[in-house]
Amino acid sequence: MADTANDIETVEEFRRRLRDWLPDNMPRSTGRPQMGSARGTQSDEEELEDVAYERQLQRKLYDAGFAALCFDKDFGGQGLTPTHQQAFNEEVVGYDYPMRLQVPPFQACATVIHEFGTPEQKRAHLPAIFRGDEIWMQFLSEPSGGSDVAGAQTTAVRDGDEWVLNGSKIWTTGAWWSDWALCLARTNWDVPKHRGLTVFMVKIHQPGIEVHRIEMLNGSKEFCQEFITDVRIPDTDRIGEVDQGWTVGTRWMFYEKSLGISFYVTRPATRDAVRGVAPGGGRVLIEQARKLGRLDDPVTRDMIGEAHSLSLVSAEANKRIATAISTGKMSEHGAGLGKVFGGTVGMRIGTLNFQLAGPSAAAWTDDTKPLGDRGVAFLTRQAGMIGGGTVEMSRNVVSERMLGMPRERTNDRDVAFRDVPRAAPTK
Repeated sequence: MADTANDIETVEEFRRRLRDWLPDNMPRSTGRPQMGSARGTQSDEEELEDVAYERQLQRKLYDAGFAALCFDKDFGGQGLTPTHQQAFNEEVVGYDYPMRLQVPPFQACATVIHEFGTPEQKRAHLPAIFRGDEIWMQFLSEPSGGSDVAGAQTTAVRDGDEWVLNGSKIWTTGAWWSDWALCLARTNWDVPKHRGLTVFMVKIHQPGIEVHRIEMLNGSKEFCQEFITDVRIPDTDRIGEVDQGWTVGTRWMFYEKSLGISFYVTRPATRDAVRGVAPGGGRVLIEQARKLGRLDDPVTRDMIGEAHSLSLVSAEANKRIATAISTGKMSEHGAGLGKVFGGTVGMRIGTLNFQLAGPSAAAWTDDTKPLGDRGVAFLTRQAGMIGGGTVEMSRNVVSERMLGMPRERTNDRDVAFRDVPRAAPTK
C-alpha cells in the first residue's frame, strides 16, 4: 500500500477531479453481463468483444491517473491510499468499469508481482497490467488437488537457465482470453510438500500449453483446464526463491481470500448501497418481490429484512477486518473471517432468492426466465464457498492461526512429498 505522505493529492481533490472526468470519458453503465462461471448467455464473439472493451476502459483509467491507485508510483501506480480507492469506488457507480481486469489480474496477480517480483519483473509487467495490455490469471488448482494447493504435482525441472514445466491446472476462469498466469509448481519432491514449491510467470498461449474449456450445465464455458507439456520458462520469470513458493503462496492466498476487504481493486458499490438503502441481496429481493406483487406479504418482508441485515453486516465486517489488518491490530489470517462470513451470507441470500422466486425457479418459460435464473443461482450458490479457497480451509486458518486451537492432524507432515500416498493425476 502507498504511504500517506503529505505531498499526495487529498481525497477531496481526487474526488473532485474524478467527478469532473467521468461524465466526459467513461460510458454510463449499459447493464452488460459481467464475467462469471454461472453465466452462459454470451457467445464467444460477444465475450471477446467485452474483453476488448474492458481493455479500452482500463487504458482510459490508466492514462487519466485513475488506475492502480494504491500501487507504487515507481511501477506505474498512483501511490495513493485506501481512502482514495474507496472514493473511486463510490464515484464510479453508474459507469461501466473493467471488472475482468480487477480480479484476478490486479488481485491477486499484480499484488504478488508487486510484493515478490524483481524490479525488472515489475517494470516489465505491472504497467502492462495497469494499462489493460496484459490480463493475468492463476494456475493454482489441479485435477488431483482440490483445495490442497500445496499438494501441487505440476512439476518444474531446472535445465540450465530455464525450467521445464509439465502438468495440468484446472478451474482457471477466463484462461482462454487471457495472456499470462502465475503458476505454482513443484520443484523439489524430496522435502515436505510446503517446502518444495516455486512460483513462475507463464505466458498462456504458447506451444506446449493446451487450454480446454469446461462446459457447465447452463452452457457457460468460463472455466478452463490447462495441459502443460515441456514448456520452457526462463529463470528470469521465476517469482521468489527456488523451493520457497509457499512463502509467496501464503500471501497469494491472502490476496485471493480478501476480495471483500482489498484496497487494490475497483469494486463499485451499487447506487443504493452508497445511499444507505438496502444493499446487495436485500435490494435484489425488493425488486423481485415488487415484480411478483408480494411486497406486502409478511413472509416476504421477513426474507427481505434478513437479506438486508446480512448484507449490511457483511459490508461493515469487511470494513472492520480491512482496518484491523492494515493497522496491524489483526494478522493477515483475518482475511479468512471475511471469507467464512461472506461465503455463508452468499449461500443464505441465494437460498432466499430461490424461495421467493417460487416454482418458476425450478421450471420456467421465456416470460419467467429471470426467476429461472434464481434457480440456476441456487444450484451454484456454493461457488462462493469454494472459489478463492474453500470456507472449510478458512475455518481451519481462523481456528488454528487466530484462536490457537490444535492443528488438524495430517499424514503428510514432515514426509517427503514423493513418499506421500496420493491418487494418480487425472489425464
